[in-house]
Amino acid sequence: MIRNNKVIIALLMSPLFMHLPAYAAKSVEECQKLSGAQDNAQSRCLDSVISFVDRELQTWVNLHTFNLEEKALVNGRYSALKMFKRSQSNFITYRENDCRWQYLAISPQTGADLAYKTCYVNLSQSRIMALSKINTTNSSQ
Repeated sequence: MIRNNKVIIALLMSPLFMHLPAYAAKSVEECQKLSGAQDNAQSRCLDSVISFVDRELQTWVNLHTFNLEEKALVNGRYSALKMFKRSQSNFITYRENDCRWQYLAISPQTGADLAYKTCYVNLSQSRIMALSKINTTNSSQ
């Protein structure tokens, strides 16, 4: 099966930009500039960063899932796809638990929500970086 990877990547990446407001923060650092008495503004800013990283992470997950499904159709081996899906599910559970304990350690003091959201973004960005370095399009199946 011949396909153009650039077209597929463009199609997978397009949802990143379809629903973004005119300006949306894309990093924790941008939100930390709003520190001080503006915890509510900082929290809303982190919400927009979470939305951004969630879309980017989902794009990478979709890309790897697509590539692994295509390989499985060719070689009949679905173990890599199954394990990738399990690893992604395990990552989601890990991220939730890791960020939740940080929230609970600070709560009920102010800033617990900011710690949770910052943790969420940092772990998601780490996963995105890891997925972006993995090549599942090896043509020598």
